[in-house]
Amino acid sequence: MKKCIITIGRQCGSGGHTIGKTVAERLGIPFYDKKLVKVVAERSGLSAETVGWEGEYSSASSLFTSVSSRGYSAYNANQRDNMALPDQINAYQTELIKELAEKGSCVIVGRCADYILQGRKDCFHVFITGELPDRAVRVIEEHGITADTARSHVKGRDKKRSSYYKHITDQVWGMAANYDLCLNSSKLGIDRCVDLILGAVGVPEKVCVKGEKRYLD
Repeated sequence: MKKCIITIGRQCGSGGHTIGKTVAERLGIPFYDKKLVKVVAERSGLSAETVGWEGEYSSASSLFTSVSSRGYSAYNANQRDNMALPDQINAYQTELIKELAEKGSCVIVGRCADYILQGRKDCFHVFITGELPDRAVRVIEEHGITADTARSHVKGRDKKRSSYYKHITDQVWGMAANYDLCLNSSKLGIDRCVDLILGAVGVPEKVCVKGEKRYLD
């Protein structure tokens, strides 16, 4: 397989994390989600909890509104100290995501990676959506959220992700035009979504054997 960086944007509860992790396992390439948060925390000196929340879920009211439509990439490391906390964190995230893309093939979940790596020919951008009832059930099963609060939890997370994405990219989160492939996990199921992503990046199914780590050159 030629070098390929796969980014996964996802609605809360859509199974995007599981899909991304499985794709990485099937290809035998690194997977970055919570691992990315950990590295940013180490570099910034902030807690992983702070990085995890402020780096993807900050509410619109807490964001540094002076970031303009030039896009976040117009800012550099020397300006971090003059930014609000979410923007400081995203500076670290941007640097790290670009470093990872230069290193080699990988799967990156969330963190505006699709925008940060836009224009690269070695990237493939995916967005995972799903029906609200299905997403609520997955959140209940995976995170122990009560049935009474599951739907509001899912909607709240999506709203914050959307606001953060808009702030960082000046684009609409989840808009099909921003991605190479959009999949509905409710209609397709997790395993089919994985297979479709692998097929879309040009990996023959016979090579993508679950549990084995093989490449095609």
